[in-house]
Amino acid sequence: MALKNINPTTTDSWRKLTNHFNDIKNINIKDLMKHENRKENFSLEFNDLEVDFSKNRITKETIDLLVELAKEVGLKEAIESQFLGEEINVTEGRAVLHTALRSTSDDPVYIDGKNIKPQIQSALRKIKSFSNKVISGKWKGYTGKSITDIVNIGIGGSDLGPDMIVESLQFYKNQLTTHFVSNIDGDHVSEVIKKLNPETTLFVIVSKTFTTQETITNSETIKNWFLKSATIFDIPKHFVAVSTNLVAVDNFGIDKNNVFPMWNWVGGRFSLWSAVGLSISLSVGFDNYKALLEGAEEMDMHYRNENFDKNMPVILALISIWYNNFYLAETEAVLPYSQYLKKLPDYLQQAIMESNGKGVDRNGETIDYQTGTIVWGSTGTNMQHAFMQLVHQGTKLIPADFIGYKESLYGLTDHHKKLMANYHGQIAALAFGKSKEEVHLELKFSGDQDKIAKLLPFKVFEGNRPSNSILFDKLTPHSLGKLIALYEHKIYTQGILWNIYSYDQFGVELGKELAKKLLNTH
Repeated sequence: MALKNINPTTTDSWRKLTNHFNDIKNINIKDLMKHENRKENFSLEFNDLEVDFSKNRITKETIDLLVELAKEVGLKEAIESQFLGEEINVTEGRAVLHTALRSTSDDPVYIDGKNIKPQIQSALRKIKSFSNKVISGKWKGYTGKSITDIVNIGIGGSDLGPDMIVESLQFYKNQLTTHFVSNIDGDHVSEVIKKLNPETTLFVIVSKTFTTQETITNSETIKNWFLKSATIFDIPKHFVAVSTNLVAVDNFGIDKNNVFPMWNWVGGRFSLWSAVGLSISLSVGFDNYKALLEGAEEMDMHYRNENFDKNMPVILALISIWYNNFYLAETEAVLPYSQYLKKLPDYLQQAIMESNGKGVDRNGETIDYQTGTIVWGSTGTNMQHAFMQLVHQGTKLIPADFIGYKESLYGLTDHHKKLMANYHGQIAALAFGKSKEEVHLELKFSGDQDKIAKLLPFKVFEGNRPSNSILFDKLTPHSLGKLIALYEHKIYTQGILWNIYSYDQFGVELGKELAKKLLNTH
């Protein structure tokens, strides 16, 4: 069952959406919010998660037409194709099965006639047993000391995913200290190793092919540093690999028992759910890693089974398409109100822009409509003192996702009340702004009578700036898994609607090839 290759702009629903857009494009969120039950009718709840999309420039008809578009381009079938392991990454001839990595059901998933579920289970058992050995101190370094530090060496998905999760789950961390080396900039690796003791450090080299220039260069540098105090016979106690290239791993000196599998059907930027997540399991313990997977699976089931009008990833994707393709907004801001999630915007930047940054459709034709949104952001309340000025009063339309938690982890309730007052305040300020009348009154009361005429235009906020509120009860491994899966499925939904392949990334290659050529000529 191949994906339907339909140019969305040629569909009936697109035509209807264009007419509808022309009818309502000047609609105001303030007026929409006066409607009875607006918040209830434009919110979705799913266990510990609430998504409120009421403060958008949309009506019930907008959602109905967008859902109609999703049906017309075959989204339902496309979702099934992904879960069943069909080759939806057509240009690379691969299935895309990060969903299978976190599935606890016994339903088989076949690749080339072979059920992959047993391999997944066996890899998880290996991660569990290895993590337990290292965390408990049973795993010893070459001088008989237990491990104190973990270094993850990878780049792209082999770095951004694990790094973001380890940062986000710091509250759940054990005694091990985790470091990440990614950039080929030698100063980066030098800064990391100068803090380490070779006797108590474990290095996790993550590279599917074991040929990635950055990762292998960094690994060789680290190995040379390690061998200044140890011997090649000590390498198996301090280096493990996540890779498919067993020969290269062996040549490096890593024991074959210390190699964790990677599979062709897992894309790099979706790989933290596989053995690429080994450093997560080492950092927070296997039970917390498992809870992360379970949270993601909960969102998978919701995405696969829920009707589109009640389906969180689908609704978020459709709203994004509404702004991107009809209002021609080019960017989206991701604004987590938790300092733990400071690396989430970077992570989503890769996930979204590497996936949907495509200018050719699934038929190989050049696209003449907007695809891939530009994603950026930072944490609240920091960003309120930084770039939010432009979002509030600039000339660009920037839809935003606000991510918040009802409860803090350390229980400083006064801090959390103030944090969440800011969260809700920003959403309201964007939506409702501040009118001339309100500013006039304010200036009058503050005794600035003579300044009123002068200051008035500068203090007006036009409002009508859209946002979604994504609100969880609490930041746990489970809720984090759910959040990441929510965005993963949003990405795929948009790719299907834009008629592009979200799972290849040929755009990453050209620079690498040219760098290689330049290296060889100098």
